[in-house]
Amino acid sequence: MSTLTNKIPELLCPAGDLTRLKAAVDYGADAVYLAGEEFGMRTAASNFGIEDLKDGVKYAHDNGVKVHLACNTIPHNEELPRLPSFLEQVNDIGVDAVISADLGTIGLVKKYAPNCELHVSVQSGICNYETANAYYNLGAKRVVLARELSLQEIAEIRAKTPKELEIEAFAHGAMCVSFSARCLLSSYMTGRDANRGDCAQPCRWSYSLMEEKRPGQFFDITETDKGTYILNANDLCMAEYLDKMRDAGIDSLKIEGRAKSHYYVAVTTNAYRGALDSLAASKGEWKCPEWVMEELNKISHRNYSQGFFFGRPENAQTYANAGYVRDYSVAAIVDGYQDGMIIATLKNKFLKGQEFDCLEPKAKPFILKANTVYDEKDNEIESAPHPMMTIKIPCDRPVKKGSLLRMKAD
Repeated sequence: MSTLTNKIPELLCPAGDLTRLKAAVDYGADAVYLAGEEFGMRTAASNFGIEDLKDGVKYAHDNGVKVHLACNTIPHNEELPRLPSFLEQVNDIGVDAVISADLGTIGLVKKYAPNCELHVSVQSGICNYETANAYYNLGAKRVVLARELSLQEIAEIRAKTPKELEIEAFAHGAMCVSFSARCLLSSYMTGRDANRGDCAQPCRWSYSLMEEKRPGQFFDITETDKGTYILNANDLCMAEYLDKMRDAGIDSLKIEGRAKSHYYVAVTTNAYRGALDSLAASKGEWKCPEWVMEELNKISHRNYSQGFFFGRPENAQTYANAGYVRDYSVAAIVDGYQDGMIIATLKNKFLKGQEFDCLEPKAKPFILKANTVYDEKDNEIESAPHPMMTIKIPCDRPVKKGSLLRMKAD
């Protein structure tokens, strides 16, 4: 597969609320994607009311970061009357792009949000250049390709579509076992419609096999007697292959996770920013910095895979359980640095002598040991036990506001 461009792709990061938007911006996103209180595919996320959306757009734009708004549910009739006024507000606030999947919604976006770019959602299941070109002819500035494509297929789509049409693809995060996230399992089993942002994630549940004429007799179809997680897809991680994503002609790399934590957003954004900056600075063959993968293993995650990018997935599911790997927790968030002291707000208790892994925005992490700890009145303390208390820790280098002090799990 030949290199089509040396342009470094955009880093597009999730923002489930205003706090996480600021984390994405501070830690190096080129653009963020978010949703309003309706019409987005993640009702579990806090999402943005109109005032928060105004604040978020201002914060992002003040820092040179674009805002993409997901309006990518498949709406039913009763929802449609509320959509035009919502899109008008989005347009007036200055959102850069609206992400949509439904053809009717796309028409309304063009009519009521004319100042916003139209991005066609992964929910549309775009797998070939004819479909991509069809959406371009409908006014799309960007298409988000189906997650079931290989890099070779993406390169062919790039070669057979207008250069003005941008291509976006997922690079990291949870994978859906159904085709491009179009799933009815949640609706059937719980009444919660995955295509309207309310998935209960039954694909992560444990299942056993039972034969129709033998009720109550369960058959083991995995290595354990606890059933099988036969639908449980591993997480996607393409950090070590960003050069190949660039060479396929991908314009934007998307990190999944609008329902994930502030910590997840900060770590993944920082890691991929570091990887992309390393790629931009490389001459010749590129190798992902070791610290990037170390960082991505410090967030809560399922086992990693490369999805469909290199063909049919291998080791793409975990059958033993649906659990996450959780090795680190946030001890405190840095509020400032003054007179040789880190000033921070406590999140999880620790004892004097604790070793921290400090994550600063747009920087490689470093190790800090809290040999001495003070409270807000400068009294030396043996432990920091109360969440939200102010603590001070001596440090011989300045530390940026918003940095995270992390502890490794016992």
